[in-house]
Amino acid sequence: MSESPHTVTTPTTRQPGCPFDPPAELIEARRRGPVSPFTHVGGKPGWLVTGYDLVRSVLADPRFSSRKDLLNVVDFEVPPAPPGEFLLMDDPQHSRYRKPLVGRFTARRMRLLTERIEQITTDCLDAMEAAGPSADLVTAFAKPIPTIIICELLGVPYEDRASFQEQIDTFMSGETGDEELIAAYTATQEYLAELVAAKRANPTDDVLSELTDTDLSDEELKGISLILLAAGFDTTANMLSLGTFALLQNPDQLAALRADPTLIDQAVEELLRYLSVAKTFMRTALEDVEVGGQHIEAGTTVVLSYNTANRDPERFADPHVLDLRRKPAGHLAFGHGVHLCLGQQLARIEMRVAFAALLDRFPNLRLAVPAEEVVLRPETADIYGVKSLPVTWDV
Repeated sequence: MSESPHTVTTPTTRQPGCPFDPPAELIEARRRGPVSPFTHVGGKPGWLVTGYDLVRSVLADPRFSSRKDLLNVVDFEVPPAPPGEFLLMDDPQHSRYRKPLVGRFTARRMRLLTERIEQITTDCLDAMEAAGPSADLVTAFAKPIPTIIICELLGVPYEDRASFQEQIDTFMSGETGDEELIAAYTATQEYLAELVAAKRANPTDDVLSELTDTDLSDEELKGISLILLAAGFDTTANMLSLGTFALLQNPDQLAALRADPTLIDQAVEELLRYLSVAKTFMRTALEDVEVGGQHIEAGTTVVLSYNTANRDPERFADPHVLDLRRKPAGHLAFGHGVHLCLGQQLARIEMRVAFAALLDRFPNLRLAVPAEEVVLRPETADIYGVKSLPVTWDV
């Protein structure tokens, strides 16, 4: 595939003053059509899929692979995903790891956690209010809530949670040097190996202990735990912080939610669509495939742009407008197909509880700095969000 004036290259950047919109290059690519030539960061040619229908179609198409070792984005051979890290695998390996987890993350089982999530949220708000009348919402609220919840689900001892959060932050931030990233990843792997061994020797009331009663090996359980920790913490934390930022920047929508708290379910779905913090995923063609009229050769890796798919005007009216009264219309924030996010119900409950409690506790919550001074995560981060969100309120 030859370079063309319309080939999108990575990394892309967001427009100044538009922290919630996808990068301008991606929006323009979607305007031209749902599939565009693309150059990966390693220089390899590929394709970018930006339209809602086609992103959803590729996610459900068995002719496209999630396997890490098939990614054709750099000039060197990519190793397979470690045991247990099922997001980067196809069936049957993917199903082997996912199946034991499905029953442990059902909507019913997650609803049973609501009271505990409410208590954790209240505790965070109490501490935030006592230290106020200002705070960094990221460290005081957005990170602690999902961190405590996912650590309790996996049985991580309380005293280890702060270091765990720091390690995951390090290798998910998109700004870490190779040496520091490898060190954080290695430390996390070593800790998880010790945790799995401890649960196998002395099971407690948590998901990881339950999984030790399956045929999964210690190495596989370590990989599964890493996926659950990283996904269960980073995505929700950034939705809580970036979502609050979006609400504060859309005072009419914030006022509507305050006036009608029953809108909270719709508000969560709309924020998921509007922000799409898990912004892109990749799939590799296992055979020659036609997508949106474009011929994609076997072995080519395509980038699926969730954030432009969730802003597709052919699917959503006024897609760049945050509208908390919008009827849910099947956004792709949690993906689609066999890799549909396992923890989506937990994430929804966390957001419903946390947003509602935050707005109730601080009726005049506002930014403590101009919006343009809020520091955002780079596009190189796997999950988009804010690095800090200074807020204040009246006592």
